This record gives sequence, C-alpha cells and structure tokens, in this order.
Amino acid sequence: MERHGDLQQTLTLNNGVTMPLLGLGTFRLRGLENVIQAVDAALKSGYRSFDTASVYRNEGDLGQALRQLLPKYNLSRTDVFITTKLAPVDMGKGAREACLKSLAELGCEYLDLFLIHWPGKQGWRSDDTRNQEARKESWKALEDLYQAGTIRALGVSNYTTSHLIDLLGSCCIPPAVLQVEFHPRLPQLELLNFCKKHGIHLQAYSSLGCGDLLKKDEVTKVANIHRRSPSQILLQWALRQGVGVIPKASAPERIQENIGVWDFNMSDEEAETLRGDGTEKRYCWDPTGVI
Repeated sequence: MERHGDLQQTLTLNNGVTMPLLGLGTFRLRGLENVIQAVDAALKSGYRSFDTASVYRNEGDLGQALRQLLPKYNLSRTDVFITTKLAPVDMGKGAREACLKSLAELGCEYLDLFLIHWPGKQGWRSDDTRNQEARKESWKALEDLYQAGTIRALGVSNYTTSHLIDLLGSCCIPPAVLQVEFHPRLPQLELLNFCKKHGIHLQAYSSLGCGDLLKKDEVTKVANIHRRSPSQILLQWALRQGVGVIPKASAPERIQENIGVWDFNMSDEEAETLRGDGTEKRYCWDPTGVI
C-alpha cells in the first residue's frame, strides 16, 4: 500500500493485485492525436492507470499511444494498469471473444482489469429475466480468462447491491472492483458499505457530476479555503473514503490539475458540506431497473 501524506495512492485488491486509486478516464476521447496528447500529459504528470471500454471505440488508439509513449518515460507495460469493459451487446455468449478482441485492440498480452460494463444486454428490456442469465454466462467466461492469466482482476460496472448479491451467490471468483457513478450528490452509502463488507473496491466515475458540481457554492467554498480547484476537491472527497477515481480529461493542464489531490487534506466537516442540502442526483445511467 502506497501513501502520500494522509491519502492512499494505491490499494491491494481482494486477489492481491495492486491498483492505483487515481487513473485517467477516456470516455469520449477520440482520435489518435488526441489520445496521444492526453496519455503523454498523463504519464508526465504521474498517472499509471488508464480506463477505457469497448463502447468508447478508442482501445486501439490507447494501446498505440501507450506503446509509443511508455519508452519516453522509461516505463514498460508492467508499470501501467489498464482497464477495459465488456460492451452490453456482447453480454452472454459473446463475452469471451469480446474480451479477446479488446486485448487485441489494445495490443496487450493481458488486461489488468476487465469489467462487465452494464448489468443488462443491449437490445433487451430492463425487465427481461434473461439479463440475469447473460450476466452469469459472461462472468463464467471471464473467470476462465482470469484462470488462464489473460485478465489479472475481474469486476463489474453499474451493478446495484442486488446485482452484486446475485453475482456473489453464483461466482467462483468474486468481483474485485465495482465501478459506479459516485459523488457528493450520489454518495451511495449503502452500496459503499456493502462493497467494503465483501472486499470489493468501489471506483467512481462522473466524480464531477458531468461538470455540474464544479459550480456548486459548497464546492467552490471548500476549494477557496484550500486554494485548490473544484475538481481537486471533488476527487479528494472520494479518495478520502478509499474510493478510486478515473476523471476524464483531454486538455494537458486539466489532466495535470486532476492529479494534484495528494498534498492537502480537507476536514470531515468540509467533506460533509459538499453534499449541500442532501438532495441526491444521478447524472448518468440508472441501472436500478435492470433485473
């Protein structure tokens, strides 16, 4: 476990794999030149974790950027943590081949973390009971790839507590990571506590509330106290709870800014004020209706 100041920078997953707590999200990052610029800025700033997905359509560009840039910083493949995800359209029988396709796109011999992106299959209704079987079939395929050493850690994204209970009741290898929307307006306390109880690391996406939270008075107030940016405040809010973050950014200055969360500490009182009046808001997809 690596620490800087009072905050952890890495954690050990439930299977012994070490994972950085902060990584670069690449949602909507398109075009090889843009990807290379972002990855270059990230590696220079100290990022060692990169998050993508089949549906982002940038796995090939991310793989090419890493191969091109890792030597520039005297790094190798083993120095970075790469996460990608199973597309909803490939749930079920297509899971194994989809994972191998992502591996080929990235140009890697192995993946550090592979997630089921969504608890339902594309084209099926949320209340279609076949979704449950598709999840089980997908997980079995991923377990086989894990046993073969193709994937170092397995996880899921956008799963609810009930989805996790179902998975834990049928899996041979428990999930190491759950990636969900998580920020002061969607603190998901019940889900966080469930994950802690069962040794599942919670990783946040949309930590900035799709940018909306950056403008909230309570966020800018704490940012002004610490002379930090609103994004740094929101990212630390998650990190201080042991929750990982993968802020997406393309501008080099924003990428560098987002990693500047280790050398200051907000108080418990300040962290609590970030929730505002306690009204919860989901900015992204809602998986609660998926059977």
